[in-house]
Amino acid sequence: MAIRINLAVVLAQRGVKSKDLAEYIGITEANLSLLKGGKVKGIRFDTLDAICRYLNCQPGDILEHVAADSGTD
Repeated sequence: MAIRINLAVVLAQRGVKSKDLAEYIGITEANLSLLKGGKVKGIRFDTLDAICRYLNCQPGDILEHVAADSGTD
């Protein structure tokens, strides 16, 4: 099981700069970059809520479940 983070895609679709989003949600641009790159182990619900409010989207627009390949066909 894996969770793919599509935040960079949503930012591009909305024409929003990472700097502006980071400032609005109160995190550093470096931490937002880690989140966009999927290099985090978790996200606080209040952070996710702030992202969704700013981007006018749903959590499912940002987070996607990708089933792990079992290696057998």
